[in-house]
Amino acid sequence: MPKLIDVIAGARPNFMKISPILAALKRSRVAMGALDFRLIHTGQHYDRNMSDSFFEQLGIPQPDVNFGVGGGSQAEQTAGIMVAYEKLLMEKKSDLCLVVGDVTSTMACSITAKKMSVPVAHVEAGIRSGDLTMPEEINRMVTDAITDFFFTTSEYANDNLVKAGVPHDRIFFVGNTMIDTLLAQQPHFRAPACWDELGLSDGRFFVLTLHRPANVDQEEKLGDLLRAIVDHSHDYPLIFPVHPRTARILERVGVHAPNLHLVEPLSYLEFNYLVSRAFGVITDSGGITEETTVLGIPCMTLRDNTERPETITMGTNELVGTNPAAIPPAMEKLFSGQWKKGSIPPLWDGNTGERIVSTIYKYFSPSISHAAQ
Repeated sequence: MPKLIDVIAGARPNFMKISPILAALKRSRVAMGALDFRLIHTGQHYDRNMSDSFFEQLGIPQPDVNFGVGGGSQAEQTAGIMVAYEKLLMEKKSDLCLVVGDVTSTMACSITAKKMSVPVAHVEAGIRSGDLTMPEEINRMVTDAITDFFFTTSEYANDNLVKAGVPHDRIFFVGNTMIDTLLAQQPHFRAPACWDELGLSDGRFFVLTLHRPANVDQEEKLGDLLRAIVDHSHDYPLIFPVHPRTARILERVGVHAPNLHLVEPLSYLEFNYLVSRAFGVITDSGGITEETTVLGIPCMTLRDNTERPETITMGTNELVGTNPAAIPPAMEKLFSGQWKKGSIPPLWDGNTGERIVSTIYKYFSPSISHAAQ
């Protein structure tokens, strides 16, 4: 009987990370019939462009289960996910819970699985920012504290886990599933409506994303950051896909400029169409810095720390910080042609999903062979 793997998704970053894993699992199911999976959507994100469209565009099958937890505080979401997943495991227990990234769904399902004696595999394990004010950092630490199989994206992550006492034989350096999806979908990138509406052209605009509480919750600080960006953008269009939460704050900030364009959240294929053609990206996201590194696009990160140092040491990303005064020299460096070119980190080659599933198959193979006898 095939081993059942629960694959957990709940928020926008998860969908890009699970897509290549699901594709590899489907190929494995056809080739060997040894592994089956149950796709679980927790419903943590419920905006269509942040959820449903990703399933359509990335070829992800419809979830087998959708908890539909929706909004609420982090505690409310965590509780809702844990109650729903516990009930599901009591009805039909899986053989492995596979979680990705560092969102609330990742932590909540890991805890629930472990308490139900289901092993946990964490994709993107071991990344650390060292910033305990970030909810994601708490999620990473809690998840890794109870994980059984650690799938990592970089040597930095490997080192973090070893320092935390994780045995080497439980750490699997496999690469980055985000990049699997990026490379597979690159031929399918498509222009969003704003491309023609704003008359955008290759290499003549910026993509801007801000969503972290440290940047957007303080209205005065957010205003100062935006004014610094606008004032030193050389009038290049600034395309800002706005998260609904950030949009409400921006209404009160009142920063307006002819070249600052607030647009609705974009689908994966539309957003990366813009990123791949931008002059530069200004962001406080972690995942976007990985994509800009592979696409060779200059990236400024408005944070004081990062859990993805390889995008700085090897890639096109620079940690600018959260002080608006740091923005003008960074922009001048870019416009003067002095930005670094960067390179692609090891194993960011589009084959990470296959490596993950191969590792899982090897883990289960003794019991699979025994069952077949």
